[in-house]
Order: sequence, then structure tokens, then C-alpha cells
Amino acid sequence: MIGGKQKVVIVPCSGIGKPFGTVSREAAYEVCDNIKPDDTQLVALSKLVLGDNEARDIVTRNQTVTIDGCTKMCAATMVRQSGGTIAKEITVFDAFRRHKDLKPEGIAELNDQGIKLAQVMAREIADIVDEVTQPSKGKGDSNG
Repeated sequence: MIGGKQKVVIVPCSGIGKPFGTVSREAAYEVCDNIKPDDTQLVALSKLVLGDNEARDIVTRNQTVTIDGCTKMCAATMVRQSGGTIAKEITVFDAFRRHKDLKPEGIAELNDQGIKLAQVMAREIADIVDEVTQPSKGKGDSNG
């Protein structure tokens, strides 16, 4: 719980200098700042790498969604090493494979396709946040 409310922690890749890393951060910002600001909290991967006690405490007490830019899975690895529980691991590459028309290019500033890929990912992550924060509805019910 963060501030008395159960939130989902979002930990994006730090892939500085790589388009997929930039997409992961943009998707995280979109979810945390615009789509689900009341249900999420962003934790920078660098804080976990540096052993920041507050960041480690946040990931150990809340469900986490990691967004990795490459197969090294640094965000997921650091959340686990910090004692966190991962609700879902997301990779930019998997999202790109589903949306091949959205090839991200650029680093400091993504091209239009990269921005659109980040937005697609943000919506997918928002759905995951909903699954984690809302009790299951109607499981096992039938109308028959």
C-alpha cells in the first residue's frame, strides 16, 4: 500500500540510448501520469540498482509491472533481487512483434511509430493494473 491505497508499481527499463528503452519509459509515464495516476506509482530502475531503501520498500509491499526493452530483462531481474512480486513482465519487443507497423526509431525523441507503440503498451499495462487492483468480477458465475 502506498499512501493507504493499494497501487501497482511500474518499473520501466533504463535502456538509455536505445529506442526500445525509450518506448518502455514513455509507456510507463503515460500509464502513471495520464491513464492510471491514482492506481500506479513509477519507480525508477536506477533507484533499485543503487539499493535505494525507499524504492526497495515500495516494490516489496506492492504488486509490480516491469517493462523491459531487451532480453536482458533488467527491470524484472532487479525487482526480484529487491524482494518484489511481479504481477506481469512486459517487453517492448513482444509488443513490437504484435505491432510490426510501429517500428520505434530515435532516442531522445521517438518517431511517430515509437510514440504510438508506447501508447499501445500503456493501454495494455492499464488493463493489467485494472486486473491487479480490482477484485475479480463474476468468476464462476453462470447465467445458465
